[in-house]
Amino acid sequence: MRVRAFMLAAALAGLGVTAVTAADEPQAVRQQLMKKVGQATGALSGIAKGEKPYDAEIVKASLATISETVKVFPNHFPAGSETGMETEASPKIWENMEDFKAKAAKLGGDAEKLLAELPADQAGVGAALGVLGKDCSSCHESYRLKKD
Repeated sequence: MRVRAFMLAAALAGLGVTAVTAADEPQAVRQQLMKKVGQATGALSGIAKGEKPYDAEIVKASLATISETVKVFPNHFPAGSETGMETEASPKIWENMEDFKAKAAKLGGDAEKLLAELPADQAGVGAALGVLGKDCSSCHESYRLKKD
């Protein structure tokens, strides 16, 4: 009985280690960071479209999330993480890492500027999304694989 309990515990512990290891993989970290940016952008979009009322705290938090996230995002592209875990990262990232980092820095810088000059209304949030959207598109067009 003890042996069975020990084997079950060992098997369950192994499953936990696998889950933790997968969550720490660069591809998983990148995907989580992009989800954060997507959620922040979605919150801004709701305000810009008039689906949600203007809320300065939400705008501030969303812009801060984008700014902070893109500062660390390029750090999660080590050699050897080009494939796996359904990554959408293009191999072009590793071929042109400096440009990739520059695009991330531009998005972060624009988010910081917008945060400093916080959009004051729905129209301002829409204009801010225009700026950020161009930054996002510039990077995605160059460095994101298209899904089938």
